[in-house]
Amino acid sequence: MVYHLAIDIGASGGRHILGCIDQGVLKTEEVYRFENGIKSLDNKLVWDTEKLISQVIKGIAKCKELGVIPQTVAIDTWGVDYVLLDAKGKEILPVYAYRDGETTFVQEEVDTVVSRDELYAVTGIQHQNFNTVYRLYCDKKAGRLDNAEVMLMMPEYLSYKLTGKIGHEYTNATTTNLVNAAKRDWDRDLISRLGLPQKLFGTIEQPPFYLGELTAEVAGQVGYNASVLLCPSHDTASAVAACPMFGAGAYISSGTWSLVGTENKEPVLSEAAKEANLTNEGGVFGTYRFLKNIMGMWIFQGIRRSVNRQYSYDEMMALAEQSDYEGVFDPNDSSLTAPSDMLSAIRKLLGNQDLPLGDVLASVYNSLASCYARTIAEIENISHRRFDAVHIIGGGSKDAYLNKLTAKYTGKAVIAGPVEATAIGNLISQCMYCDRALDLDAARELVRKSFNITKIDEE
Repeated sequence: MVYHLAIDIGASGGRHILGCIDQGVLKTEEVYRFENGIKSLDNKLVWDTEKLISQVIKGIAKCKELGVIPQTVAIDTWGVDYVLLDAKGKEILPVYAYRDGETTFVQEEVDTVVSRDELYAVTGIQHQNFNTVYRLYCDKKAGRLDNAEVMLMMPEYLSYKLTGKIGHEYTNATTTNLVNAAKRDWDRDLISRLGLPQKLFGTIEQPPFYLGELTAEVAGQVGYNASVLLCPSHDTASAVAACPMFGAGAYISSGTWSLVGTENKEPVLSEAAKEANLTNEGGVFGTYRFLKNIMGMWIFQGIRRSVNRQYSYDEMMALAEQSDYEGVFDPNDSSLTAPSDMLSAIRKLLGNQDLPLGDVLASVYNSLASCYARTIAEIENISHRRFDAVHIIGGGSKDAYLNKLTAKYTGKAVIAGPVEATAIGNLISQCMYCDRALDLDAARELVRKSFNITKIDEE
């Protein structure tokens, strides 16, 4: 039996999931789980990369303890964030997190160099305050690029720490706002005009591809050797690869963020797409993920922190279902990006600091579902397509009430699952690397056969 190990890391935690194809079914087992989170350091929001790599290695070692040795290993994470290495391969710290607000102060300056209209026309990427291009510009102004030799996106960096090898993977590279959408490569003219060192941006490769073997040091720590691949390393790209689409469908990759979109063969760079703030992120095997980033489970996570975790997510869902409150707000309001108190921030948007918790939660549910529906309608109109169904994948697909409301607001059937779509997409990309006869359609059929997928009819 050939085993593969997917290491799927999100903003709040990571998991190591073993997988193998057995009698035509993809079987998976979670072997390790750890917490992740943004730290505050000198009034900046940063990632603890030392802790991250330690947890990655502990999870790989866990496989040996269980008596299962994976042939391949691949890591996916969120997009946008990166690590700079100097000429000796050492990190230039700190590693800033995308929720740090410093990037908002350079956007007007960047606009004078490259307008937002041009950035979109070239890269097709949705404008967001935290896009990599703005952090790199901050780093340039602070002199942090002076000694930098290479920029690695977070999963590339973690893979580098396992192998000592450097690679640049396409799907995550597109989140930088510096990849030419049509050419699927760095736009060297943009990079030059922004005054960024060209040497930071190495050759982009299409996933999945081989990076290297574990270093002797890491192999000694985990008790075995394995081949490290770069899968579709942007977590949404892996999740969409595992989306068991039937016919013409939209998807919602529902996690910390809700990524609402569809799969295209060509980028959509029209004025209408730009005005709708839709993005064209790189997908697998020649596809583009035409989507919009919407705040997702992050809002529920924040509310739960605000009430000191007194309620489980199921209890919060029940409170929302019991409310008949109809107020809504914009889930993408900038005040919700990193509030000290999510509950208070939402009450402020709704104009009532005394609003009961159940009503606040009802508002979150209705705000998200209605935002999903508007976004899907925008995508349909701009791409001149009509979708038969909405496929909800990822951890948020477990939320039965949100699924029900999504069906209600969109007027479409909702197909929910698989829950662990990102890890599954990571795994099937490893399977496809090892078995070149397994194409994307066959891989998605494998997902349909292997995992629980439920249908909620439109109301």
